Amino acid sequence: MKIKDIRIRPLTLPLAQPYHWTQGVRRAFHVNLIEMELADGTVGLGEATVAPDQAASVLILKRLAQVLLGESVFDAAVLRERVLRECYMAFGANTQRAANQMLSGLDFAMWDAMGKLSGRPVHDLLGGAQRRRVGYFFFLQGDTPEELARHAARGAAAGERVFYLKVGRNEAADLEIVRAVRAEIGDARLRLDANEGWDPYRAIRMCRKFEPYDIDFIEQPTSSWSIEALAHVRQSVGIPIVADQAAFTLSDVYEICRRRAADMICIGPREVGGIQNMLKAAAVAEAAGLNICIHSSFTTGITTAAEHAIARMIPNLDDGNQIMWQLARDNIVAAPALAPVEGWLDLPDAPGLGITLDAGLVSGLES
Repeated sequence: MKIKDIRIRPLTLPLAQPYHWTQGVRRAFHVNLIEMELADGTVGLGEATVAPDQAASVLILKRLAQVLLGESVFDAAVLRERVLRECYMAFGANTQRAANQMLSGLDFAMWDAMGKLSGRPVHDLLGGAQRRRVGYFFFLQGDTPEELARHAARGAAAGERVFYLKVGRNEAADLEIVRAVRAEIGDARLRLDANEGWDPYRAIRMCRKFEPYDIDFIEQPTSSWSIEALAHVRQSVGIPIVADQAAFTLSDVYEICRRRAADMICIGPREVGGIQNMLKAAAVAEAAGLNICIHSSFTTGITTAAEHAIARMIPNLDDGNQIMWQLARDNIVAAPALAPVEGWLDLPDAPGLGITLDAGLVSGLES
């Protein structure tokens, strides 16, 4: 079935509340909705994240889309490689990370369209599911220790199993926040993410100070540019260390495994370039004896559905994966319900990514 048209619709989504992390404070995020129409009228849905400029990324996606028009949607893997070769490598633009963020959105749309054409969910087209439900963590939001503790208390009352907390502000604030959250969640698992906020010396010092609070892991404490720094921290502390921003490409995953730089790899389709590449990344990690934690980003339920499909297929999957659509004020996915219950999500086996958008809401959010 030929690809007839690809429409790019820029969306701006206000956050439900300000998002505080090492890189600053965000109050909204942008994505580019991708609608891939086939010759028979079938429409596959995808979305691409925006960095650093939405208008520029729309132009890039439109340029990449030209390579796909008139081609068979069932040639997804071949087409992704062709886009990378013709639109990036042919110009000496060996920018795999930037390319992957665009390619992943087009990839989602192709697999959604293929699933709809065949009447099967994406996981059925790629070898089947390893599990029925997928585990997700509870993402703590707030600025002050009091706000974060209140949110933690609500999560604990709802039966959440794994809590996730941003750190990397300053030593005193981080310790106060962790102390307050731990007091509210009891024996539940607590994960910290420093988002590259520390050098190795500071990371080692902070890990040692966090040890009394029974930390499940600390995610990407050091700069993503240095796998050696991550390995040094891992070898120096007792808290498990997880790679996140350091893992964007298949080569990154391989190097992290080869150097034993992390105890787990947190990576998502946005980083690695789509659904099939996520399965490859998981296979590399599996060969090294490591689990994959699905990493999300500022995205809607479209990406959540794609990540959930991936998570159902990966054998070496963590039980506290990331989910991000809930941070937005508005949910553009009309069905199915995408909110985990007590940290678990079980979605119906519907064709493609299995989602329906709220058309009116999407129109209202167009940038």
